[in-house]
Amino acid sequence: MYRSFSSNFLFVLLLFACNNAVKDPGSKEFSEPEIPAERLIEIDTAFTLDYLRGYFQPSKHPDFVKVDPAYTDAYREYYLHRETWEAYKKMADAATKDGVELIIRSATRNFEHQKSIWEGKWTGSRLIEEGANAAKKYPDPQTRALRILLYSSMPGTSRHHWGTDIDLNNFTNAYFKTGEGAKIYQWLVANAPNYGFCQPYSPKGPDRPFGYEEERWHWSYMPLAKQLTALAKLKLSDEEINGFIGAETAQQIGVVEKYILGINKLCLH
Repeated sequence: MYRSFSSNFLFVLLLFACNNAVKDPGSKEFSEPEIPAERLIEIDTAFTLDYLRGYFQPSKHPDFVKVDPAYTDAYREYYLHRETWEAYKKMADAATKDGVELIIRSATRNFEHQKSIWEGKWTGSRLIEEGANAAKKYPDPQTRALRILLYSSMPGTSRHHWGTDIDLNNFTNAYFKTGEGAKIYQWLVANAPNYGFCQPYSPKGPDRPFGYEEERWHWSYMPLAKQLTALAKLKLSDEEINGFIGAETAQQIGVVEKYILGINKLCLH
């Protein structure tokens, strides 16, 4: 008797739940849940949060290749994700045919590499772009972090971790506004999208109020980078940006939202 009552009661509960959970798609009550745009981007399962934050050695990673020195300033060995490298080589060869020489000045930088840059600027052993010792000029941690963030990323947040981003020819915007630099930049603006590349740090303004200052030398391979940007938006938090001096300012500033995601909108699609 008890077992029969329990079974019938459970059946009624299940029937009630099903009737209330399932709606006819044709009815006015039914509305298809909206899927966030970032979830429409298929993210390669090889891209993890550790990858995103640069916790690997590019020279030993199976998806990375050493860049041909003929395409670089030969200052050091450079590595890129193999897909980025193949696309970049085609772009650089096309530029050469048009009388434009593209030179890689920086490529993949893992967490430790970015940490050395950041901590050098944080402690003052490396001057920031304005030629100042940030530790002396900006004793307040958050102010100091914001000054460094004008052009340098916190470790764990740099697009250069991803093997998708390169710095070309010169590290000043002024170079790309006149003469040979202007010719290079104009060629990139007109042709780089044809090879999958985009300038993530466009001029600041209403469409890009946050993030780094403009960098005309910095170009990103979007077929891969947009997946990693989406992964950061979905899964990375400011609390997970740590392991270096000054990391406590990441949460105060909102570094994921304002810097990782604060890029040129043209690079999001």
